[in-house]
Amino acid sequence: MIRKHFNYPSSTRETQNGQRVYAVGNEALPSVTTILQATKTSEEKQKLKDWQERVGVEQADRIRDQAASRGSVMHRIVEGYIRGERHLDLTELGNTAHKMADVLTRSAIDNRLTEVWGVEPVLVYQGLYAGQTDLIGVHDNILTVCDHKNANRPKKKEWLHNTYRLQLAAYAMAFGDMFGEHISRGINFIVTKDGYYQEFSWDGQEFKQAKYDWLKRLDQYYKEAK
Repeated sequence: MIRKHFNYPSSTRETQNGQRVYAVGNEALPSVTTILQATKTSEEKQKLKDWQERVGVEQADRIRDQAASRGSVMHRIVEGYIRGERHLDLTELGNTAHKMADVLTRSAIDNRLTEVWGVEPVLVYQGLYAGQTDLIGVHDNILTVCDHKNANRPKKKEWLHNTYRLQLAAYAMAFGDMFGEHISRGINFIVTKDGYYQEFSWDGQEFKQAKYDWLKRLDQYYKEAK
């Protein structure tokens, strides 16, 4: 596998005023996730509220915490796999995460990823935001920004329109701004806790639209922050 090297900035993640920011140099930049959270539509906010009321606040928090912990371990395993390293977690949660990571690497990485341009790189866009995607590289012979996701149940592509799609667009734009390389494809690799694999990609006009929609959300964020 070919590995290309770029000078990605070092950073630390911090929480300021309840929002995640990346400390890059002397700047504290809002994360992509922070911007998307702050600019949610009223419909999105209502759906989240309805779900919390349906399952109960404590159960909702438990579901989120379990998914976040499981996803963190799965990410470390996949990251290690791409780097040629091995990550072991012998806990019950780790066992589930290992099985999920095995599904993802067999389905999404093996025989499909031919060049690695960045693993967990920090990306910055014109001093306006920062973020960290899981992988940038040549995937299926196309320069692609990739994000790995874990889920409790299968997804539909239309559910990801205002979240995962825009995250990928934001990362692609930041990489292009930093290094002058145009990324025209974004892809999500998703594995449920039961090992069901899905992938959703955006390219061509669809990905151009995603970048446009992301810029609108970015503009909204800074207008509302004034």
